[in-house]
Amino acid sequence: DVVLANPPYSISAWNREMFAHDKYGRCFLGVPPQRFADYAFIQHILASMDPKSGRSAILLPHGVLFRSDEADIREKLVETDVIECIIALGHYLFFNSAMISCVMICNNNKKAERKGKILFVDAENEVTRKNAQSFLEDKHISRMVNTYRAFKNEDGYSKVATIEDIKSEDYKLSVSLYVEGVEDTLEDIDNAFDNWNQSSMGLSKELFLLTELFKNE
Repeated sequence: DVVLANPPYSISAWNREMFAHDKYGRCFLGVPPQRFADYAFIQHILASMDPKSGRSAILLPHGVLFRSDEADIREKLVETDVIECIIALGHYLFFNSAMISCVMICNNNKKAERKGKILFVDAENEVTRKNAQSFLEDKHISRMVNTYRAFKNEDGYSKVATIEDIKSEDYKLSVSLYVEGVEDTLEDIDNAFDNWNQSSMGLSKELFLLTELFKNE
């Protein structure tokens, strides 16, 4: 009924040939490229969902939304109308990495008013930055959840797009294609400066400790 998953990202060491002839029928959208197994995991999850009540939320690398290698698979996935929401997350949510990720929410029983549509949420700025690391606070998560439940447009944050809209973008699912940004306010600039300043101080501290370590060897 419900799948929550964080598959390994973009692995290249996997048995592509076996998946191409999968006896469980999980390769129903197409065979992913050898260097990106992400859509093998996605298809495994979708095939495992209950046909009537199955839902899933999958934490994925941002590349699954736009990479040309998987364009045909992505097109078929969009046309199945199982994707309900795409949430773009911010930088540095993974320890020691600046990579960005996304949450793909799928639903085999979408409400009538949501069929033929996908909600895009730009939550890249919904983070708290401290000591060169980003964190999701309750207020950030609540905003994402409430936006998903409301399933409506919000300037600079969310946009409901039809499958026809997505088709016109060559079936790319990058959130920035659908959610128009808003101009930075003075508060945004101040926050950005504070984040940069904290990161700079954290880096200086780490470099100092590293230098002292080498001195003592």
